[in-house]
Formats: sequence, structure tokens, C-alpha cells
Amino acid sequence: MCTSLLCLTVNFVTFPVSQSTPEQQLLKPNEWSYCDYFWADRKDPQGTTTVSGFEVLLQKQLKGKQMQKEMAEFIRERIKIEEEYAKNLSKLSQIPLAAQEEGTLGEAWAQLKKSLADEADVHLKFSSKLQSEVEKPLLMFRGDNFKKDMKKYDHHIADLRKQLVSRYAAVEKARKALADRQKDLEVKTQQLEIKLSNKTEEDIKKARRKSTQAGDDLMRCVDLYNQAQSKWFEEMVTTSLELERLEVERVEMIQQHLRQYTTLRRETDMFNQSTLEPVDQLLQSVDPAKDRELWVREHKTGDLRPVDMDI
Repeated sequence: MCTSLLCLTVNFVTFPVSQSTPEQQLLKPNEWSYCDYFWADRKDPQGTTTVSGFEVLLQKQLKGKQMQKEMAEFIRERIKIEEEYAKNLSKLSQIPLAAQEEGTLGEAWAQLKKSLADEADVHLKFSSKLQSEVEKPLLMFRGDNFKKDMKKYDHHIADLRKQLVSRYAAVEKARKALADRQKDLEVKTQQLEIKLSNKTEEDIKKARRKSTQAGDDLMRCVDLYNQAQSKWFEEMVTTSLELERLEVERVEMIQQHLRQYTTLRRETDMFNQSTLEPVDQLLQSVDPAKDRELWVREHKTGDLRPVDMDI
């Protein structure tokens, strides 16, 4: 047990005085684990209220949930852009501009317009996969019960902390009672020694018994306080490690689905490239000479040339 010279109580939690005690070993060295760094309370950013280390961990969880929601909203906006883009591409592909172009150039032009429709289909499929494979998982991961679970953790640790406060108050009350009993015993003893009172030896014995009882009460209250602090400590470690696990799980889940986003995006680029390949091939096949031949064959009006009139 720490003595008052070796311990410092802050917000009803007893900490060792670092200058006078051996350095504590971390519970999980080199891991920067939650269970090692959130034991003390701190002021909120405004400096008006005190926030426990555990509340800081809970706020991290709730912020993570909000970030996850905002990421899903971001992906939803991306989906809207893809859907609108696909709609406009499809609409553009149906516009009959330059539909009367002929020959190999006409074929290339027709394929280019068709590639817009194909590209529109690619973007629609991309938006659909974004919805099912990225946005929806981000929204569904840890649903409405998550905040309820966090409140349970909060209430559980807060109840243990309240019990600790109560036990500390009992210790202080018992400490004062012991001081009062010891002072009373000292006064009666002095009075008996200098014959200033008719107190008997029996009175002294009674005062001594009360002082001893007060000392026993103090030890009992200290023991109950230590039990409460030990319970709070154990639950803090267990719960903070669970919150740590949940945060790792959240980060890995988001990483997984954002990587899926990049995979789908690359696939979209690949499929878009494939829609242009036929266009490239036909453009390479455009032959002005062949187009001229085809046009002439279809529209020729006669191949006899005029000659000079002979008299």
C-alpha cells in the first residue's frame, strides 16, 4: 500500500509520486495501447469541465462512427456523379449528329457513338458496385446498437468510478474520526496526569478503545477503497482493450472497402479502355481512297467524259 508520502490522490484516484517510486512498467510495452495511456483525467478543450481518460476513448469511438458515416455519404455523392455521367453519355450516344457520314470514316464515327453507350453501361455498373460493395458496408458496419453498447460501457465504468468516489469519501470520514478519537484520548490522558479532571483510568481505557476502533474502521475503509480502485482498474483495462480492438476492426474494415473502391475504379478504367479499342481499330482502318471509291460507286452518274464537238 502507498503511504501518503508516496502517493498522490487526484480526482479520488490514487497515483504513485513518480519521484519517490520505481518506474511503472507498461502493461503492453511498445504497442501504444489504450490500456496504458488513459488513466488520468483532463480538462476539455474549453477548460471548463473534467473529462476522464475513458471518456476520451469513448469519444474516439463515436467520432470513428461519424467518420465512417461521412465516408459513406462521400461515396454516395460519387455514385450520383457516376449515374449522372452515365445518363448523359447514353443520351449523347443517341443524338443523330453526323449520322449520314459514309464509308470507313462513317463506320468509325458510328462506333465512337456506340462506345459512349458502352461507356455509360460501364459507369452504371461501377456505380452499382460502389453502392453494394463500398457504400452499403460502410453504412451497415456497426448499426444502431453501437451507440447503445458505448453507453453501456460508459455507464459501467462511470458507476465504478462513482463507487470509488464514495469509498474515498468514507476513507476521509474515517480518517477524521480517528484524528478526533486520538485527540480526545490525548486530552483525557493529559488531564489525568496533571489531576485537572476526575476522569478515571476506565475513561482512558474507553477512549483508547474508541481510538483503536476508529483506526480499525479507517483500515477497513482503506481496504474497501482499494478493492473498488482495483475493480475499476481491471474493468478499465478490459474495456479499453475492447475499444482498442473495435478501433482496429473499424480501420481495417474501412481500409478493405476503400481498397475495393480503387479496384473497382481500375476495372472501370480498364473497361472504358476496352470500349475505345474498336474505335481505335476502325480509325486506323479509315481510308480516304476506299471511302472515295465507295462513294463514287454508289453515286456515280456516268463515266463517259465530254469530247470536243466535231464538224
